[in-house]
Amino acid sequence: MKLLGIVRVNSRAGRRRRAARRGGSLAILLALTLLSVAPAAAQELEPRAYSASPVGANFAGIAYQNSWGSLLFDPTVPITNSKASLNGITLAYGRTFSLGGAQALALVGMPYAWGSFSGQVASTDTNVTRSGVGDMRAKLSLNLIGGPALSPEAFARAAPPSVVAGVSLTVSAPTGQNYPSKLINIGSHRWGLKPEAGISYGWRRKWYGDLYGGAWFFSENSSFYPGTSRRQQDPLSSLQGHLSYTFARRSWAALDGTWFWGGASHTNGGPATARMDNKRVGVLLAIGVTSRQSIKIGYSYGASTRVGDNFGTVAVAYQRLWF
Repeated sequence: MKLLGIVRVNSRAGRRRRAARRGGSLAILLALTLLSVAPAAAQELEPRAYSASPVGANFAGIAYQNSWGSLLFDPTVPITNSKASLNGITLAYGRTFSLGGAQALALVGMPYAWGSFSGQVASTDTNVTRSGVGDMRAKLSLNLIGGPALSPEAFARAAPPSVVAGVSLTVSAPTGQNYPSKLINIGSHRWGLKPEAGISYGWRRKWYGDLYGGAWFFSENSSFYPGTSRRQQDPLSSLQGHLSYTFARRSWAALDGTWFWGGASHTNGGPATARMDNKRVGVLLAIGVTSRQSIKIGYSYGASTRVGDNFGTVAVAYQRLWF
């Protein structure tokens, strides 16, 4: 989940002040929480995650996602030829505020997922369905460079920063449905923590480039299949880049890519199993419907997958903004 893109409008100061007062100077867009039965966690595609924003902005949104494709398990899991079709709905809320004189953003999202899975378990064909609440995520980000805490009026008068750099911390909580006696689950039954740093560069008020780097750290799953095993996962590093273009008032499009690697697993203290080395690419279209409402449509797919989910994903999100 994430923030978002800022699109400034109205070149005259008086118009910009009036637009800021009615929330018309920006279009903030939520990221879609990615829901998978075995979350790779590093696979998010989040353009404009560290954009400059005025403080005091509240936004709530709902996102729908459909994913389909194959699940590639490591050799210790006796599942082969696995395919899945997943659906997910995420409700999210966020707010910008001042933290030490810098712009900060807090986000929280709760997903619900349902889907069907097919594959071979120990050479036996099987089909299962799952539905339930997924793992909740919360994120706190802070813009350290180019993102001072400004009121909507001051933000409308200020020149757009060319460079914005920030840090964030994302937490994944084990709230999702999980059956320790089953291999396929919606929830991961563990905590996840992801520190990240990012930098964004804008030029000509049209183009915007992003580069982020971070890593997920996971707690132990003490009741892994068949319910009595302990499973640990090494840190999962990620690097993502985005190039976006503002083509109309409050509307923009982006090309996205991410690479994540590491995350080898250990069961009951045994040797490490398969290590991930996966890449995803995608496109995104963000449309400002009104000064306070926006829609985002995205598509992504696994360009290469070693272990994890090799999904094609289509997602649609709607958001409402208020001060």
